[in-house]
Amino acid sequence: MLTAIRQETIEDVVLRYSKRGMNILKNHMREDYCREAAGQILELEKGTILLTTGFYVAGHAETDGPLGTLVMADALQKLGYHPVIVTDEFCRGFFENEGLEVYYAGVNDEAQEYDRMLETYRPVGLISIERCGRNVEDDYANMRGISIKEYTASTDWLFIRARKAGIPTFGVGDGGNEIGMGNLKEVIHEELALVPCKVKVDTLVIATVSNWGAYAIVAYMQKMTGVTGLLNFEKIYGYLARIVRMGSVDGVTKKHTLSVDGFSLEIEKEILDGLNQLAS
Repeated sequence: MLTAIRQETIEDVVLRYSKRGMNILKNHMREDYCREAAGQILELEKGTILLTTGFYVAGHAETDGPLGTLVMADALQKLGYHPVIVTDEFCRGFFENEGLEVYYAGVNDEAQEYDRMLETYRPVGLISIERCGRNVEDDYANMRGISIKEYTASTDWLFIRARKAGIPTFGVGDGGNEIGMGNLKEVIHEELALVPCKVKVDTLVIATVSNWGAYAIVAYMQKMTGVTGLLNFEKIYGYLARIVRMGSVDGVTKKHTLSVDGFSLEIEKEILDGLNQLAS
């Protein structure tokens, strides 16, 4: 008897080259979790969506996060939403040239400031893409377990407050310390032996690289809406080159190179090509 060959999915594509246990976490996720996230975002009423990103590495923001956030924001704009980027000083200037509204949070901002932000913007949803969240020890730590609290604005307050208010929240991560990984904190602690982020979201997306997780959501949005051209390698390449010139670093190598989490542009293009093929 012939056995049917399982076709690769969008979720499979963004978990290629898994090195940090996301393939393990996948066993605790719904099979079509990226499709689910895309569908839920598209169900949101047209309005403002807050996107937070920016992960401190060696005095700079790393290249993982801003790329995925730009792609997501661009897609949301084309689909009739108003994206607002919430980040901190290490991403200053990354998004304004793309015509996006940006709010810069301060390291010393307290919960009340984020309450005011929610009251001001009245978002219909919130999306975090590679943003450090407080862990079970109430610290903000990098992939090596080193505290970066003094460099990290507490944008995770937005997600804590939004969930209590019933505003849909989404998180994209690749290591266990990002906003949203609180959904799997017990699994991360037990199976990956890490101190996990404790901040939860309504819908979690995991990937080998968080940018790829954002691309996956956009790929499904492209497939669901018929709006094409949302995943453009040349645009992503140009944006990466620009933020590296502004100081952004590879989060793994800590170098100012055209790479993300140690992965080359060739791998980035491979992932985008795979997603575009499955989204067509």
